[in-house]
Parts: sequence; C-alpha cells; structure tokens
Amino acid sequence: MSVVWTLLLLWLGSIVHATHSSLACPDWPTCHGTMVPVMTGGVFWEHLHRLVAGGLVLMWLLATWLARRETRDRPWIFKTALAGVALLLFQAVLGGLTVIFRLPPAVSTAHLASGMTFLALVTVLASSTAWSGQARTIPPHTARSVRRLGLAATILVFVQCVLGALVRHLHAGLACPDAPLCLGRLIPPLGNYLVVLQFAHRVNAVLVAAALIGLATWALKVHAPHVVKVWASWAAVLVLLQIALGLVTVLTALAVLPDSLHTLVAAGILTVLVHFTTLGWAAKRASALDAAPVLDTA
Repeated sequence: MSVVWTLLLLWLGSIVHATHSSLACPDWPTCHGTMVPVMTGGVFWEHLHRLVAGGLVLMWLLATWLARRETRDRPWIFKTALAGVALLLFQAVLGGLTVIFRLPPAVSTAHLASGMTFLALVTVLASSTAWSGQARTIPPHTARSVRRLGLAATILVFVQCVLGALVRHLHAGLACPDAPLCLGRLIPPLGNYLVVLQFAHRVNAVLVAAALIGLATWALKVHAPHVVKVWASWAAVLVLLQIALGLVTVLTALAVLPDSLHTLVAAGILTVLVHFTTLGWAAKRASALDAAPVLDTA
C-alpha cells in the first residue's frame, strides 16, 4: 500500500509542476493562511499534494510501529522503517523550503530525488516481506546475477531521474524543441547549458533503454525462473513506454498528461528494478537459511 501511495504522491507532484501550481499556495504549511483552502484551480493540485503527503507520513508511522511489533526477529526492518520516517520528514522540510524560497532549482531537485529514494526504501521493505516467497524460486547462481545487474540498472535509472528533475526545474524541457533530434541534429551545438542538460538526459535515456532491454534479453536467454523473467520484462516494457512519453512530452510542448505520466513511469521503472534487485538479495538470504545446520534440541 505504501508503494502505491508513494507513486501517487510523486505523480501528483509532477501534475503540480506541469500545471504551474507549485506556488498556488504561497505559504507553508498553511495555504493562504488556512489548512482548509478553497480547492479550486492550482490550489486544488498543490493542496491535494500536501494532503496526500500528510497521509503518507501517518501511514508510514503506523507501518513503522507495526514493524517494531511484528518483525522482532528481523531488526533491520524496523531500523529501515525508522530511516524512512527520517527521510519523510526531510522530504517535508524540502517541500516547505521549495515554497518559501520560491522554487529554487537545487531544492526542488533534491525534493524529487529524496522522494525517489523513499520510494526505493519502501519497495525494499515491501519486497522483503510481502514478496519474499518468490525469492526461493531463484537458484544461487541466478540470484547473484540478479543482484549485480539489477543494482547497476537501478543506479542508472536513479541518475536518469535526477537528470530529469534538473531538466524540469531548470526549465530545460524544451531546450531541444524537436524529437528525436535536438535542434535538428543528432548531436546539437553544446554552447548552452540547458541544451547540454537536455541532451545528457536523452543520451542517458538511450543507455537506460539498452540496459533494461539487455536485462530482459538476459533473463529470457538463461532460462531464469518465471519471477525473474516477469520483472525483467516489465522493466523493458516500461522503458519503451517511457521513451514514447518523452517524445510526446516534447512534441506537445510539455502538455500536462504526458509530462506527468513521464514522471510516474520513471518512478514505476525504479520500483520494478528495486524489487527485482531485492529479490536477488532475498534469494541469497533464503539460500543461507536453508543451508544453515539445524540444531538438535532433543
């Protein structure tokens, strides 16, 4: 549930930006001096984003309490949940600073990056608890490759998310107003830093696509377990959708729907890869537990 809620929050954040509603509530934590503003226009999106963020904090506090009570045999889960609480509070402070200082690019980018980090943390915990049974189907030699390839792909996608945040908050989204070319060239003139940033985002997108399609190809060729094939294939499908959304976003001059969906699918790709990688680590733990000697207490 927390994973879905976090994805919803990230999507709403992208809608807030795409609709130019980031300063519809010019104060923080109130909105026009009240906690119950009239929900019209940009205020609707900005205040809804804040309400969903508040709901996530409450949900995560409950999840942390449950982790403390129900997972005493795995103390790392409670510690990770506590780290999530700290990350959420940091995220809230960044959100407030974003409004108070009128959308400074560095703070706004850090706000999105910390949101993606929290999404990764939530996914690790969800994969390690609700989905851990799938890991037992992954043999040790395959699990090793899943961990290594999954981690490398996850880092590459996270870097792409940060680049995307910089493109958004430095207003470089239309630095190359055409697609797939940039200023009519395969390699544009790189004298303007906004063009450099947009072009770097596109180049890294190609690297991400190659990595994820390669990951799916590997999973199918090595006759990996079904769960490995499924999640690797999902990553490949989503990255193709993401490229299509990126093209549409540029060609429609940053229309709200493709622009916001572009962020949502990016978060979805990160979620899939973190889950994929976590399954590899869970398989390693399961293998170690199965190999551990059973003490005779008779």
